[in-house]
Amino acid sequence: MDDLPERVEETRRFLHDATGFEPQIGVILGTGLGGLAKQIDVEHEISYEEIPNFAVSTVEFHAGKLLFGYVGDRRVMAMHGRFHYYEGYTMHQITLPVRVMRALGASVLVASNASGGLNPRFRTSDIMIMVDHINLLGDNPLIGLSDSRLGPRFLDMSHVYDRELIALAERIALEEGIRLQQGVYVAVPGPNLETAAEYRFLRIIGADVVGMSTIPEAIVAVQSGMRVMGFSVVTDMGLPDALEPTSIETVLEAARRAEPGLTTLMVRIIESMVI
Repeated sequence: MDDLPERVEETRRFLHDATGFEPQIGVILGTGLGGLAKQIDVEHEISYEEIPNFAVSTVEFHAGKLLFGYVGDRRVMAMHGRFHYYEGYTMHQITLPVRVMRALGASVLVASNASGGLNPRFRTSDIMIMVDHINLLGDNPLIGLSDSRLGPRFLDMSHVYDRELIALAERIALEEGIRLQQGVYVAVPGPNLETAAEYRFLRIIGADVVGMSTIPEAIVAVQSGMRVMGFSVVTDMGLPDALEPTSIETVLEAARRAEPGLTTLMVRIIESMVI
């Protein structure tokens, strides 16, 4: 996609002309985790269908809106609903919003997702802060790109998730009495959940939770020079020797229970971080 920088600029110009807003922080709200949207003092709300070059969320429980507003005195641009590889979109389509966030001025990306728990010490509705990841999506948003305007091609990934922000999250969780885990997130294509053998394999290779998103956006954020933090809410447990059937309704209910704590964490982190 040789025209990617041009498409990013076209989208940036449209949003800037429509809002005049220059965000400091980009936010991606995952499945069942839209509670933060209610805490944003929204100045502008734009449907994805109206935005040039944006994909459209096909997941029925994703709102499909871009929000511009304030959390405290921080200027925030939030995706209320994300795009997934399993929806049939390319990696460049999935991650274009992050490039636009950066082009508009955001220097930090805060992303959330729902996941299946692999670590037996975790439990349903736990919140995990991502300290590392494993990409098993079978694709990468940097493939095919060789344009210095987008950032380095051969990207160092030794510290994807910002350590200062992780420490800030731990401090705030302790102050608020919120149970916060740390761990490694692995992304697979989906949309089906995993077999018992697959859960066992993912645990063996070092993952604590498994999901279907976030890693492409994190890669592009790092390439773009953004600081990244990621939260994963455990919505079901993938313990191969005690595996029970689950459903999207169960996943959404577990996310709903975790949402107040996650929203409190994200609001306080956004208000407290040094930009």
